[in-house]
Amino acid sequence: MKTAAKKSAAKAPAARSRGGRPTRTAALQRDLRLLDVATRLFMERGFDATTIDAVAEEARVSKLTVYSRYTDKRGLFEAALRREIARWLAPLSNGVEERRNNPLNGSLEAWFVSIGRQIQEIGSTPRVTAIMRTLSFQAANFPDLARLAYEEGWGRAVSTLAVLFDHFNEQGLVRVPDAAAAAETFLNIVVGPLTRLTMFDIAIDEKTRDRQLRLAVKLFLNGIRPN
Repeated sequence: MKTAAKKSAAKAPAARSRGGRPTRTAALQRDLRLLDVATRLFMERGFDATTIDAVAEEARVSKLTVYSRYTDKRGLFEAALRREIARWLAPLSNGVEERRNNPLNGSLEAWFVSIGRQIQEIGSTPRVTAIMRTLSFQAANFPDLARLAYEEGWGRAVSTLAVLFDHFNEQGLVRVPDAAAAAETFLNIVVGPLTRLTMFDIAIDEKTRDRQLRLAVKLFLNGIRPN
């Protein structure tokens, strides 16, 4: 009887852990929460004051989970930076794609004012400003991250707008020998001054900003319209 009981016990399946591995959906939600928390802490505390311990605690995950996805804090910041860049570029990409696929309603000047306003609003949000400040403080320590932000952020914004300038060229609406140079010039005059003010917490009222934007667009278009 004892032998039979032992055999029966040996055949019985082992009890499974009630925790087990998370489902794919749960794992995705956990990873998103982890990146959300890390991004917020980087913005609030800066890179140096943000620790993996703090991120893990607030995200309700283990440090092992953090390190299994990101080699170190730099890798975590890079992931946060890449996601923010994608968020910044999305409205610009959508606006350019819509303009390429649909006829221009209204004047060319009105469209450039509209897209310029969108770019300014994205670039001057507290979220973007905080990330860019953190990046600027760490540029000397991580020059590769600074280059990533330039190439993946600014560079892609330029190339995205350049496609539209080529499109406008083909339609005879503008005359630009170098679409990329025209796109970068437009971004510089629209974003540059406002970015500098925002980085130094210098406020500018909506009316003044709109007047400056309209003037910048008018001057820009006067230089690229066909004679």
